[in-house]
Amino acid sequence: MSRCTIRYILTVFIYAGVAIFLWPYLTGHISTGMIFLAGGGGLAVACGLLRCCFIEGDCPDRIAAAAKPTPEPRGLPHDHHA
Repeated sequence: MSRCTIRYILTVFIYAGVAIFLWPYLTGHISTGMIFLAGGGGLAVACGLLRCCFIEGDCPDRIAAAAKPTPEPRGLPHDHHA
């Protein structure tokens, strides 16, 4: 499994943890939803730390896209007398 795939999976788990954390607030059961708050927050923080610590650097496709020079727009007249 590549680093990019692991990064995407951990990102999905981060968002899933946030959704689990917010579920008691959205349903109105905050007093009985402490396990959701603790579990969702813990999942989001743990996956965020794993993503930061173990997946160093950036994905190769993002590095290649960032290194490409941007082309100049065509069709605009160039004023050489300015």
